[in-house]
Amino acid sequence: MPRILLAEDDEIMRITVQDRLARHQWEVDAVAGGREAADRLQKHNYHLVISDIRMPGMDGLQLLDLVRQSAPYTDIIMMTAYGSVEDAIACLQRGAADYILKPFNMDDLVIRVSRILEMQRIKARCTSLEERCSVLNTEIVGDSEAMQRVHALIRQVAPTESTVLIRGESGTGKELAASAIHRNSKRADRPFVRINCAAIPEGLMESEMFGHEKGAFTGAHARKPGKFEMADGGTLLLDEIGEMPLPLQAKLLRVLQQSEYERVGGTGTVRIDVRILCATARDLERAVRDGQFRQDLFYRLNVIPLVMPSLRERREDIPALTNHFLHEFSIRRGVALEVSPEAMQCLLAYEYPGNIRELKNILERASVLAPQPVITPADLPTDLAGGKEVESGGGSCNLAEAVARIEKQAVLKALALAEGRRAEAADLLGISRKNLWEKMKLYAISG
Repeated sequence: MPRILLAEDDEIMRITVQDRLARHQWEVDAVAGGREAADRLQKHNYHLVISDIRMPGMDGLQLLDLVRQSAPYTDIIMMTAYGSVEDAIACLQRGAADYILKPFNMDDLVIRVSRILEMQRIKARCTSLEERCSVLNTEIVGDSEAMQRVHALIRQVAPTESTVLIRGESGTGKELAASAIHRNSKRADRPFVRINCAAIPEGLMESEMFGHEKGAFTGAHARKPGKFEMADGGTLLLDEIGEMPLPLQAKLLRVLQQSEYERVGGTGTVRIDVRILCATARDLERAVRDGQFRQDLFYRLNVIPLVMPSLRERREDIPALTNHFLHEFSIRRGVALEVSPEAMQCLLAYEYPGNIRELKNILERASVLAPQPVITPADLPTDLAGGKEVESGGGSCNLAEAVARIEKQAVLKALALAEGRRAEAADLLGISRKNLWEKMKLYAISG
């Protein structure tokens, strides 16, 4: 819920504004002066400050300067009954988000507040997207013979329009390979959209992929474009394609063959121009034999197969990957981190069932917990450092770590009993398929 701080010395105005803003489900703290407002800012975080300019003790301009220094992500609206164009310009130049003259219409204030809060949400989404893009634009690290073959195939297939099926264990970098194909394609300046078929509930997946019309179902208050529409002209990555429900596979096949579809609840045809990339850690041939994946769709997707090698097959890349991740963590912590030769030997000897994702998690944990900038074997998990843990839960007395170990063992056992079929494993565990996927990602479990 958005939180607003109101600083106004006129009691009637303060109560009136507070009551009106509270009607919109905004949490409003009201104070009578700048000093009180400054105290509140030290104790709480606010999305927005609304302040009168002329107040006893600390005036609004001093409060404005304080907000800009101590809470740069908090916006401020200035109010005054003695305003001029010069005052408004001065407030905006000093960092105010808006300036309003008294007496004002309450609806006008609500509109201004709503606009500022919406802009904050948009900025947050843009920041998230920028971070996401920086991840997707990361180059694939590794110069081993196995990775040289991957780089060569990416260079060869990227300029084409062919569908690529990227396969490999969980955590091998399939999404980075898809991003590299897009960056080197003719569509590089167009959208690159990703949808994770394992992370979306089955009942919502059709709407997520193809969009829906207003009134198509309860809660569909407006037309919503799907991922295919958002990727028009660019590239769409269908991650974890092996988890797509059978009914949707038929609709996907039609899109691949005819480049058209209907939104959920719609009758009009939507035509799109999208290059399809798919990724999976699942044995699709076996899924076809078991009747869980359409054979015609498999052949349509498997035009160009690209296999990402496991980290066990490219151990010579471990030092380069280690340095890459440590550089990233060093920037975050402001400390030049490095790995001792003994610790590097431990990293080279480990089997990495979770592949590169597990290596990154190990190094991130060590970078946080290591007492010195040089990571030693003592800073690595017990199974890497050569130690052994007792079956009952390990040597740690930490409850969270013990629970995590037991939970990981339960997930592994359920997957083994279900022979890798995630829907059955989720049923055995009594959780949703999305929850299972999240736990597999958390514990770097491939399958």
